Amino acid sequence: MNTLHKTLALVALASSSAAFAAVDFDSFDADGDGVISKTEAQVNSQLVQLFDQLDADGNGELSKEEFSKVQ
Repeated sequence: MNTLHKTLALVALASSSAAFAAVDFDSFDADGDGVISKTEAQVNSQLVQLFDQLDADGNGELSKEEFSKVQ
């Protein structure tokens, strides 16, 4: 990834963070199981775009800790 692409990715992440600031983890965790699944993430297009980057352990779910990286 060149410098321009890295910069654009960081700008996108920063602008996405602002969008998530008003929304807490529990509002995405619709079934209350303590994680955000890809299905639950579908309610927010920005979260869908960032999901795989945020899913640090690659288990297909976002923990509170992984989700907090955008806030």
